[in-house]
Amino acid sequence: MTNFNWNNIFLNNYGTPSIQLVAGEGVIVKDSQGNIYLDFLSGIAVNSLGHAHPVVTEAVNDQIRKLAHTSNFYANEPAIKLAEKLIEISKFDAKVFFCNSGAEANETAIKLGRRTGKKQLISAHNSFHGRTIGALSITGQTSKQKPFEPLLGDVRFIDINANSAIRKIKRKTAAVFLESIQGEGGVTPCEDEFLQKVRKKTLRTKSLLVMDEVQTGLGRTGQWFGYEKSGIKPDVITLAKGLGGGLPMGAVLVTGDAQNLFEPGQHGTTFGGNPVVARASLAVINFIEKENLLDNVSNMGNLLTKLISQIQGVKEIRGRGLLLGICLESLPAKEVENECRNLGLLINAVTEDTLRIAPALIVNIEQVKRCAEIMDDAIKNVTKKGGIK
Repeated sequence: MTNFNWNNIFLNNYGTPSIQLVAGEGVIVKDSQGNIYLDFLSGIAVNSLGHAHPVVTEAVNDQIRKLAHTSNFYANEPAIKLAEKLIEISKFDAKVFFCNSGAEANETAIKLGRRTGKKQLISAHNSFHGRTIGALSITGQTSKQKPFEPLLGDVRFIDINANSAIRKIKRKTAAVFLESIQGEGGVTPCEDEFLQKVRKKTLRTKSLLVMDEVQTGLGRTGQWFGYEKSGIKPDVITLAKGLGGGLPMGAVLVTGDAQNLFEPGQHGTTFGGNPVVARASLAVINFIEKENLLDNVSNMGNLLTKLISQIQGVKEIRGRGLLLGICLESLPAKEVENECRNLGLLINAVTEDTLRIAPALIVNIEQVKRCAEIMDDAIKNVTKKGGIK
């Protein structure tokens, strides 16, 4: 039972949360009733370094004492340094635009596509790119789109990892939007060969290839960006979530000729590149580098996969690094999520049969083992209660 006044003060777009979190440290959080949890969702892949990490809190505290906000009429040093760092880790000759969220980053990419002079956009079935009208238009989930139709026109949807998808990319296509791993779509990866074929076709049709790395970027897969495994070079990379380490930050990296599509006054944001959030983001990236967290992500992801695959009732594990989808054989994922929470583990049911795991990149062996133990117990408990689909 909740003991907070949610239904009387908030709109009903989320439903009522089951618990109220009040404090956290690293991968551990506490609710308003004093219960302790392992947080293996990280604010949906946002808290890259967990909760209350000292490098983030110190960066924020130091910056807010100096300069909290400038708008984009004026430059600020943290935003400049962060842009330089993002270009460095991308290994591309790129330029950067800062915003506040993944949806805004993808809206920016849509507008870049329109600036090519072409109108058609292509996205994937089961994709998720945000809930603003433009980003929703390229989100391949009918249930999310239908209440807000009509949306943007001339958007086509393709099946990832299908050869038929490549044929749908035409010279009239302005941009193709893909996630290297579909997070909200069940943690389903794009195959390397598929991404390579899409890149080859978009070069031929002179269409922008936009890689939405909002959930998969900044180390979550064991590489800085999820698409890197395929060896491709996109035209546009959209980022958010883990970039801010818990603070709202989005970014767009633009490469090649696409850098010249915007002209002054054609796009902007009040808060994008805010110096406080930029300082936090820079602290996150520097810490990931300093502590070799990309290796930790790969190692802990491999261990999680090994341990969870041994649990009876687990059908399949999808994803990479610390973004994993646990597909269940016969149990409703939501019931297993609820039982995990009762036992002290926060994860979420991303589809009817799939649980999503996305812990902080600092997660350790003991926490990974405990996660697997709780999940095993939760599946057994739900099975005993008769929670068969």
